[in-house]
Amino acid sequence: MAEWDRWDIKKLRILRTLSEYGTVTATAEVLMMTPSAVSQQLTNLARQLGVTLLEAHGRRVRLTDAAHLVLRHADGVFAQLERADAALAGYLRGDAGEVRVGAFSTAVPALVVPAVARLRASRPGLEVRVREAEAAEAYELLSSGAVDLALSLAAHAPTARDPKFARVPLLADPLDVALPAGHPLADAPGLRLADLSGEPWIFGGSGPWSEITTTACEAAGFVPEQAHSAAGWTAILAMVEAGMGIALVPRMAVAGRASGVAVRVLHADQPRRHVVAAVRRGAEEGLAVARVLGALREVAAVRADQKVNR
Repeated sequence: MAEWDRWDIKKLRILRTLSEYGTVTATAEVLMMTPSAVSQQLTNLARQLGVTLLEAHGRRVRLTDAAHLVLRHADGVFAQLERADAALAGYLRGDAGEVRVGAFSTAVPALVVPAVARLRASRPGLEVRVREAEAAEAYELLSSGAVDLALSLAAHAPTARDPKFARVPLLADPLDVALPAGHPLADAPGLRLADLSGEPWIFGGSGPWSEITTTACEAAGFVPEQAHSAAGWTAILAMVEAGMGIALVPRMAVAGRASGVAVRVLHADQPRRHVVAAVRRGAEEGLAVARVLGALREVAAVRADQKVNR
């Protein structure tokens, strides 16, 4: 096993300075030491390494071949220490490190990916690792320490009084209604959710989206008739496009999808789902996590400002 403690960084720095400035006196001045202290440190380093580092050369000293060999390796050590010092400084500023994010499926492309893109441009040393997870799993991962930040819907997140987590509101995501492009109400002015009470509906058989759809419809005064059950937006929009029914869809889940679907804004009684981020309580004070939260807030603010005319 190598004896790493023989390689004293402070003494190696003195040897490197001597190599640069040529004399013990000049080295002592640069390092603000006495010449005798420089000589003593170099003598001790030679003893530790078991080689001769200096030899007399007239009234001066000269580095031996062994000293030059030591310095070739020491230069790599000092370069690596400089990189480590810069990385540590970046970590302390929140510009470096790793943040693991667990997020539900529609939040990944709509919020997390744009936030990561912003951070790559502004904080290239900060790495974000993304893991798709539904709300219940995201909080299990957060609680166990498998992720550092979780995105979910407020309705399915721990309460704000939960002492284990700190919650950060991100976005009130509007729910629009998706109808087949040729539906009689696709172009109806002032469309309300209640106008659709007699329509066949498409939503999941259980889970968060089933609850969100039924709650929104019940608030509008009716219970939706479930014609088909699906959980993925690709399947739901394909069925809507085929004329098999209609669906409530989160705005951030349907951008740029399904040209044969008319997505209408329910201006009069717009339901919304609230997206929140959560971290283990106290972790929000960590600079790297704070950077990621800040980027998520910026993306959410941009999305909230986007206007939909229909």
